[in-house]
Amino acid sequence: MIPRLPTALKRLMSGGRAITIDGNTLDPSIQLMLVAQRAVGISSLAIDGDPVATRKQNREATASLDEADVHVAGIEPVAIPGPAGTIAARHYSPIGGDPAPLLVFFHGGGFVFGDLETHDTACRLICRDAGVHVLAVDYRLAPEHKAPAASEDCYAAYLWALEHVVELGADPDRIAVGGDSAGGCLAALVTRQARDAGVPQPVLQWLIYPVTDLRGNTTSRTLFGDGFLLTKRNMDWFESAYVEGSGLEVADPRVSPLVADDVAGLSPALVITAGFDPLRDEGEQYADKLRAAGVTVDARRMGPMTHAFLNLNALGGQVRQCNAEMISALRAHLARS
Repeated sequence: MIPRLPTALKRLMSGGRAITIDGNTLDPSIQLMLVAQRAVGISSLAIDGDPVATRKQNREATASLDEADVHVAGIEPVAIPGPAGTIAARHYSPIGGDPAPLLVFFHGGGFVFGDLETHDTACRLICRDAGVHVLAVDYRLAPEHKAPAASEDCYAAYLWALEHVVELGADPDRIAVGGDSAGGCLAALVTRQARDAGVPQPVLQWLIYPVTDLRGNTTSRTLFGDGFLLTKRNMDWFESAYVEGSGLEVADPRVSPLVADDVAGLSPALVITAGFDPLRDEGEQYADKLRAAGVTVDARRMGPMTHAFLNLNALGGQVRQCNAEMISALRAHLARS
């Protein structure tokens, strides 16, 4: 219903005024969605302290936003050998004859939730509109599996992709990594691990509103810490669930890419941030750090968006436009690789 409503009516149903903070005006469809969620008792992305309930809430939320008309050439399950057993994955094949690039994709969810189903629509959208193969990876989650379990699985999946890219029907010279939120963090970590191990790096790291600094000291963590889907309390819990008891600290570069001493020589990066996102500043700080080290960076802020807008494409309007822009940018970067 929300996509079909006039903007003025969306604003009226949301309280009658636009929300403008730090020079950005919140998308009216997202604004109305947030009001509707609060009306049914959903105040954020997570039910803090309860991973089972959080996973259930997000599976239901993403299922309600499914776009069944997003078609790709094929979808196949994949089993990848991992450091702690088999890693489930899913291969999306684009329509077209020539070998296309491969994106190894790591879903978001604060390292605590998210799976192949929560990001199925997003992966189909990326596959179709970027014209790329997508290998979605179902890595281990916290708090059951502490850091660095998630990044170990993602790196294993990337190495597997390097070996099996031809079997997947993709172009072996154009393998990228990417992910949203926690998945963006994992894509950044995989890129650095590949550099340090001397294995072929991805041709691109696509970091969509990434977590880059678990210390959480940015202005945006406070400015957008409540009321815009992802909250500061969510992030505090995610970080505790992922790191506490792992033997790592939040300032360890194995969980916080921003604090790494050396980011020179890493793959080119396409970094996407959202104007109303607690993670906005750390994503942009990481882009700045990469650029200062001589890495080629395309950094884009989607001003009207909140965190998780990749999963909100069904809302249409500016959400769809922003997703189209960043997926088009992905396609363009991989075409030049």
